Amino acid sequence: MRLVICRWQKAGNDMQKRQAMRIIVNGIVQGVGFRPFIYRLAAQQNITGWVQNSSTGVWIEAEGEPESIEYFIGLIKRQPPPLAVVRQVYTESIEYVGYHNFSIRRSSREERQLVMISPDIAICKDCQAELLDKGDRRYRYPFINCTNCGPRYTIIRDVPYDRHLTSMDSFTMCPSCQTEYDDPANRRFHAQPNACPVCGPQMQLFNSAGQMVNHDIHRLLLEGKILAVKGLGAFHLVADATNAQAVAEIRRRKKRDAKPFAVMVRDVDTARQYCFINEQEEAWLHSPAAPIVVLRSRFNDQLDSHLVHPGLNTLGVMLPYTPLHKLLFSDELKILVMTSANISGEPLITDNHKALELLKDIADYFYIHHRTIVNPCDDSVLSVSRSGAPHHIRRARGFVPRGITIPSIAEPVLAVGGDLKNTFCITRCGEAYLSQPWGDMIHYDNYKNFLIGLQRFKGILDVEPVQIGLDMHPDYQVSRWARQQKGCTLVEIQHHHAHMAAAMAENCLQQEVLGLICDGAGWGSDGAIWGGEVLRGDYHQYQRLGHFEYLPLPGGDQTSRKPVRMALVYLYSAMGEKGLELARKHLPDLSLDEQEILIQQISRSRNLLFTSSCGRLFDAVSAALGICSWNNYEAQAAMQLEALCQSHGDQIYPHDICCKDGVYQMDISPMWPELMRDRYSNDVPVPIISGKFHRTLTNLFTEILIKVREDTQLNQVVLSGGVFHNQILLGGMLTALQQEGFEVFYHQQVPPGDGGISLGQAVIASEVKDNVFRSTRTDNRDTA
Repeated sequence: MRLVICRWQKAGNDMQKRQAMRIIVNGIVQGVGFRPFIYRLAAQQNITGWVQNSSTGVWIEAEGEPESIEYFIGLIKRQPPPLAVVRQVYTESIEYVGYHNFSIRRSSREERQLVMISPDIAICKDCQAELLDKGDRRYRYPFINCTNCGPRYTIIRDVPYDRHLTSMDSFTMCPSCQTEYDDPANRRFHAQPNACPVCGPQMQLFNSAGQMVNHDIHRLLLEGKILAVKGLGAFHLVADATNAQAVAEIRRRKKRDAKPFAVMVRDVDTARQYCFINEQEEAWLHSPAAPIVVLRSRFNDQLDSHLVHPGLNTLGVMLPYTPLHKLLFSDELKILVMTSANISGEPLITDNHKALELLKDIADYFYIHHRTIVNPCDDSVLSVSRSGAPHHIRRARGFVPRGITIPSIAEPVLAVGGDLKNTFCITRCGEAYLSQPWGDMIHYDNYKNFLIGLQRFKGILDVEPVQIGLDMHPDYQVSRWARQQKGCTLVEIQHHHAHMAAAMAENCLQQEVLGLICDGAGWGSDGAIWGGEVLRGDYHQYQRLGHFEYLPLPGGDQTSRKPVRMALVYLYSAMGEKGLELARKHLPDLSLDEQEILIQQISRSRNLLFTSSCGRLFDAVSAALGICSWNNYEAQAAMQLEALCQSHGDQIYPHDICCKDGVYQMDISPMWPELMRDRYSNDVPVPIISGKFHRTLTNLFTEILIKVREDTQLNQVVLSGGVFHNQILLGGMLTALQQEGFEVFYHQQVPPGDGGISLGQAVIASEVKDNVFRSTRTDNRDTA
């Protein structure tokens, strides 16, 4: 079907000057107002022909004077609509037809799909104005949207992005909405979620018994009630953040003892009452992605910090990103706790019936709608680093499934990530597409969602990967799945090599580099648990040049949940019997019986894991200082240690670097006697000790990198691994290394932790041509 807009073809001899071009535009060019943009551009340049959405992108046939055609193509490349991302523009001369008008044709589905899906987009200013305009037919309608905002990825089943391929297919547009939808001059032209109170989704309120009720939402929240609200990508639990009793009740019912809550505020002026906000942070709050932005807290007395963000000096803040969220606020309700409603560790809840069943003992009321959430997607979380760059903590809503440009890869590759904070990655035509996080794979439902999401991603991208990158860990669930796949090249990749490659890929680095990779755990090629590593390498191979000295890890993963156990290990390893005396005196959360068992395990050393983990070092210091003995959530001890840090002064703790068998080893044991004296004999405040510890690591890492630079003549360094979520350490390393003349690269598009390793796995796997490949070790050099 062809929608005829206007006739503007010139007549007479001018026709002989006209030429015809086919133009194909790839990128995020559907659902972002691209065709109306092309239509207006064609009218301005007196161009005839047509534009059409296709599963391979946007197709255009344009006829006009050569200068107009050239200018037309230039504007497509240089000035696309604000939400569009133009990756490629292909042109070819074609036979002149003699179109009399410019039309917008019905979408077509080609044999191959190359189109990119837009992430979900926060409500735009125009829709916000209509939402609060009493004279508008969509006044206070919770699902108002247009081509510049609204749901995208969370509602799509397949491409091209047309209504019948989304979860809006069950809502038939009324005549008024249909008229808007069909009008290229209207900003709702082909806005697939277009709806109004007459024809679109509606909100309904239920009590915990599943009975529909009619109560005022604002009044319920002001009374301290907890609401389960179905949002864009999942259910949230919502409560008045200034009501300490309500916040405490969410913690009690959800059994969430310490993990911080995010808050949603009515506007940025409200946010300023609770946090310090710089220009870059405010820009991210207002951005189309509208992530949670981690801000420095003002510790406003109206917010009980011990309940909302216990032990931390930061607060995760977001602005309302859907019209529904805007309507939750009033003059009396300006800040709400807004936390994922899923049971701890389990998948996001998207289904109404499951929410009513699983949350009946947590939520007092359920505020739901019947627009299906096709692709569950949590809120993204980021902070702004000292350099002003974005630092992703969780990359999800607003960013997924946006592609990341990487070194060109000929064949599609699948990388399955790790078992914690899992994401997978699929490559296509020089782009890497990371999924939203699926959670920890120890939960079977998370694993099932991983498999469902993988099939949907492959369908949307229209690829069947021929190579699979996987972590070499023998027990990762996703790695076991990958090993069962037939007909694919399997590439087993060392964990920290994947971290390094991820940082290289997003910074478009091709040559060999140095890598400082610091995290909690990754299976090493020698069977130890690595986590404080200095590597050299590229996408083909890596070499381990240095690491923290190995320490025993009694209890394996259990020790990562109990930092106080790691404190005992460090004290005993560094100070012997004196360390045990200090442990008995200053580690009250570790019983004497458990201490004795741990010492026996260490002394026997049989079947004992060893680790070079930097994450466990942070745990140990936090516990030894009396900050955090138990990790109720991942990295709690390290985060609270960072939160207390005062970076004044230049003192550092003693440390050492030695070379054994050609590999540098970082020895932190000389630090422990002085650190314990500072804390328990010299009455040095804990924030000062924390700052001194952070400076010690910065100094130690800089020293070892200078040594390996002298050995290798490599000057480019990438920083990766979950420890670099620590902004004090990241900022300190950037400053120190740049002062020493290093060229430093770090993550700005994916998280430095395990949520980003699938990107590195994908690029490494793409370099392997063998049928089956596994890491091998020769002369301290590992490949993949």
